[in-house]
Amino acid sequence: MNLNPPPRRAATTLATLLAAATVHPGLAQPAAEDLPALKDAFQPHFRVGVALNEAQFTGRDARGAQLAARHFNSITPENVMKWASLQPAPGKFDFAAADRFVEFGERHGMFIVGHTLVWHSQTPAWVFQDEAGAPASREVLLERMRHHITNVVTRYRGRVHAWDVVNEALNEDGSLRPSPWLRLIGEDYLARAFTFAHEADPQAELYYNDYSLENAPKREGAIRLVRKLQAAGVPIHGLGTQQHVKLDWPTLAQVDATLAAFGRLGIKVMVTELDVDVLPQRTRNRGADVGFRLAADPALNPYTNGLPTDVQQALSTRYAELFRLYRKHAAVLDRVTFWGVTDRDTWLNNWPMAGRTAHPLLFDRAGQPKPAFFAILGTDPGPERTSPRAAVSAP
Repeated sequence: MNLNPPPRRAATTLATLLAAATVHPGLAQPAAEDLPALKDAFQPHFRVGVALNEAQFTGRDARGAQLAARHFNSITPENVMKWASLQPAPGKFDFAAADRFVEFGERHGMFIVGHTLVWHSQTPAWVFQDEAGAPASREVLLERMRHHITNVVTRYRGRVHAWDVVNEALNEDGSLRPSPWLRLIGEDYLARAFTFAHEADPQAELYYNDYSLENAPKREGAIRLVRKLQAAGVPIHGLGTQQHVKLDWPTLAQVDATLAAFGRLGIKVMVTELDVDVLPQRTRNRGADVGFRLAADPALNPYTNGLPTDVQQALSTRYAELFRLYRKHAAVLDRVTFWGVTDRDTWLNNWPMAGRTAHPLLFDRAGQPKPAFFAILGTDPGPERTSPRAAVSAP
């Protein structure tokens, strides 16, 4: 990895481009191939990751694959490692797509995150039922959890470096979500999930992941959860805040307080699913609740032909402010992962209503860098704050 400063002429050119992108966000920008790779720009601070869909890691989306390989040093699968994809029927595992995902990461020397082992969503109904369709017993569900985690984690032992073990287990008030896992097993389902994963691969890093953790009640609930697991000797190595954010939520103070509070837990802190939704809403912030849906409404989808200059500027400013905070907390922040490569791929095109034209990422629908890309490269890091990072061992 070459981190030497570019020649003076190149540096001047980049500075000019950064200034132009900030002041004139509507101007055409050079292709991503002509710019510094994000992973290199932030290498002294934290990993920069991205979530990949199947078309990208198999190469069917050649442009997406190219951007992922050039700009990111960590990958997370959007869907192919969720329970419904890996074990759609009892005991019938399908690892074909997940294998391709892992191979892509290995080919490009990336830090590979598995997502996700235990979640209330995208888990088949049969998991929670007995043969008659009634709720499964605690013993049956625990065994299904153990069997699934053991098979999945063991298959990728030594290859997948970290797992989102439990996903979105908290309510907005910080209490435990009344998911089937909680109702049928009890509160110890979280501890058991982490223990099963650790037994399957003692070297893998194990994380808890959730959204809206910038809201104080939920943030405090996550802190209580992690401390309870730590006190019980449960192997938990990191806490991920998703940060599916808006232009006006959360406040920078909320983000700052969240990263600082999580940093005091003594485990790794990650931003795991970053995007910035610029489209208007008519409801209070719902974080990333996939169960929340809205009927189609053209008034909530105003930018079908591209972003107006003022909104493009607002998006750039928002990203620049966030990355200033990330650099401030680089001593505890291990990774920042974008949830998608380009605007064409983002899940926000279909949430909370179908048919949206969303613009939340750094690359537009053609795979070209947006002004926000230049904005985060041009952020002032302030005092140098770096954290040691262990190298990922080659398979």
